[in-house]
Amino acid sequence: MPRAAQADQRSIFDGPALRAIPGVALLCAAAILSGCGAGGFSLEKAEVDRSLYTSSAPAATRTFDAERFSDEGTIRNAVTSADLETLGAAPLPWANAGTGARGQIIHIAEKKAPGTLCRQFSATRENFDGVTMFRGEACMVGTSGSWRMTSFDPVASGISS
Repeated sequence: MPRAAQADQRSIFDGPALRAIPGVALLCAAAILSGCGAGGFSLEKAEVDRSLYTSSAPAATRTFDAERFSDEGTIRNAVTSADLETLGAAPLPWANAGTGARGQIIHIAEKKAPGTLCRQFSATRENFDGVTMFRGEACMVGTSGSWRMTSFDPVASGISS
């Protein structure tokens, strides 16, 4: 093939510009990486973010919890609808499909006074937070037959996880 024809068949990739590309790429990579040590991220310069705090609040100071309130109603309904003569000393299981919590009512005692009927109880509540023991009381309101929870408090030495 004549020399002129060979010159025409050479591409732009055969020249000195192509041979310079790896060097330029290496130079660019070195420039980018050198910036990481000067003003970029460094574990030695990292500081602890002290603006965030986490802890658990004691049960007595917790704010309103809709799930616990729903479970409280489910427990109240179980306590007030239980046939105490048939139940005897057996635990009464309860479950709330809405919250996924469940547990057992361990003890129910009925107190009667003139114009007042109350049931005191101990119950467990199991959910994703753990297991907690509660003590409470539900009393019948007037002659309507409806019940109201008068107390529902976690036991300080409960089974909480």
